[in-house]
Amino acid sequence: MQELNPLRRLPLTLAISAILALTACGSTDHSIEQPSIPAPPPDQGAADTAPVAAVPAFVDNVATNQRGDARYATAATNAGVRVLIGMLDIWKPLTEIVDAGVTAPAVGDFPAVTASTWTGVPNDGTPGGTIVNAGVHNANIDYVVKATAGRTPAQELAAYLDDRRGKGYSLTDGMGPLTEAWRGAARQTTSITGVPADATTVLYNDSGNNTGVAGGANAEFGTVVTLVNAMGNNGSTEPAKRFFKYARPYRWSASVAVLPALVPAKSAAPGTDGGFTSGHSAEAVRGALGMAYALPERYQEIITRGLELGENRILSGMHSPLDVISGRVQAQAVAAANLADPANAATKAAAVAQAHAALMARTGTTAANFHDFAHSGTAANDRFSDHASNKAAYLRRLTFGFAPTGATTAAAVVPKGAEVLLETRLPYLSDVQRRVVLKTTALPSGYPLLDDAEGWGRLNLFAAADGYGAFTGNVVVAMDAAKGGYHAVDHWRNDISGTGKLVKQGTGALKLGGNNTWSGGTQLEAGRLEGSASTAFGKGDVYVGGGTLVGSAGSGLALAGKYTQLATGNLELKLGGAQQGRMTVAGVMTVAGGALAIGFQNGYKPAAGDTLHVIAAAGLKGRFDTITVSGFKAEAVYTDTGLQLRLSN
Repeated sequence: MQELNPLRRLPLTLAISAILALTACGSTDHSIEQPSIPAPPPDQGAADTAPVAAVPAFVDNVATNQRGDARYATAATNAGVRVLIGMLDIWKPLTEIVDAGVTAPAVGDFPAVTASTWTGVPNDGTPGGTIVNAGVHNANIDYVVKATAGRTPAQELAAYLDDRRGKGYSLTDGMGPLTEAWRGAARQTTSITGVPADATTVLYNDSGNNTGVAGGANAEFGTVVTLVNAMGNNGSTEPAKRFFKYARPYRWSASVAVLPALVPAKSAAPGTDGGFTSGHSAEAVRGALGMAYALPERYQEIITRGLELGENRILSGMHSPLDVISGRVQAQAVAAANLADPANAATKAAAVAQAHAALMARTGTTAANFHDFAHSGTAANDRFSDHASNKAAYLRRLTFGFAPTGATTAAAVVPKGAEVLLETRLPYLSDVQRRVVLKTTALPSGYPLLDDAEGWGRLNLFAAADGYGAFTGNVVVAMDAAKGGYHAVDHWRNDISGTGKLVKQGTGALKLGGNNTWSGGTQLEAGRLEGSASTAFGKGDVYVGGGTLVGSAGSGLALAGKYTQLATGNLELKLGGAQQGRMTVAGVMTVAGGALAIGFQNGYKPAAGDTLHVIAAAGLKGRFDTITVSGFKAEAVYTDTGLQLRLSN
């Protein structure tokens, strides 16, 4: 992974720019004044936490997600059912037992399970369950009616492929420029490459190997495949299907147009073929999270592909939004349980190392440029190359447009073990901090199905991969560039609110790109902290005690409070034309030395004789020890409210 700015590696004395011994061109008093140095932004108290809810944890009970065992036949005893219990606010099944097509002998105090009489066909004159919330149920089925009526030929092809092809193979086109390298290293194969001419009458199954060759049979990538496969442990959706007994959408409405090429895939036994929960969707999300753990450079793209596969189940007519949403919710819990399992600890670490070694070898990249290569695709060759499009699609698929049915302001809770889902994506944060990231990026409360007691339904993993959503207390971020990857360089894109304070430590580089409003201030102690948006540093004071503060926003940095720089601190501004990129400070700017480095961006190149308006502040005290301007000599013109630079060759 490359640093945010390669000039960071060069000593200032080796820069192209001339180093100017500063002589103030403003008042004489200003040039000799030793400024009084303000204190850092005040302490904001203990950092936020995300306590575990006082309910049975899914990760501790994942092995109860079974059918055919009387001990795990109810929502109280089956974790895979319990995590989806919000469905009972929408639909009450004929019996609240895992019993559709299931029998099981009594075990101790657990009574025997007798097969349900549910037929799987709504409105056939037999008892079948009760619609509790008609508004949500009708919206759920109507969504499928409209989606299948308006699907395009491209959507039909995608829906067929994602139905009949191995889900592991389908997911890997979320790898973008790394797709062929991943498939080659994993030795993935598929026999489903298109829609056969007779698919409307013949059912085709994939004779390929889905995720590839696992274990010792694949020295190059077998551990990675083993990890991805492990995400399915205890991950069956059958217990939920056979508990909730909620029919597939085409059985609720004849207006749902099942994809003709998938008609042969329709089950002839509806009594054991419920739609809730979607197995394809769950498998896709589990697999995506396993792949994203091993290859965090494509984290957001891969999990977006996972949810896309779920939407294709709706477009095929085979599942409804509630079916697909429940698949995501349960799959996140299952993946977390498997990643948190101590038995998988060695496999996790080995898989991450193996994935990077193999993919770098196959792409001719190194640790220094692998991240950039992973994101080098364009819309022409990487369907997931645009972050904003991925973000919008992921967010839409979390709720599929359902309106909230309850209060939207309930505090978010974070499930036990969920932090492991960010372990490789935010490796420099602690488990406690990752939990707070999940808490501050969670969906609002109130959406159908999503308010489970543990919090799995409200997780927004795409947003969580973009860092905190809010700061409370002192948020200390320590990054060690020597560890490479995201330890060395990361980019937070969320809009960060709150009353907390950010303290950046360590040698790594962190870029902030959101419209941020946190009010407790920013303190840079080491490394690089970059603002690529004008309000990147929120509404508090900025204090640079060490390291380098970087401004790369096209419209310039707009600091809402005071700015203080010590002799051990540095400021780097990247300017564009028409005074773009300069820094404005609403409060007083105090400079007790240190360096100022000026670079240029977006093709802008000034000329000798130009005057750059670099800093504007309510008041400016002190001066920099050195100033460098890329490609030019410069004369500093200090005033009581700002700094200009006159360029020469």
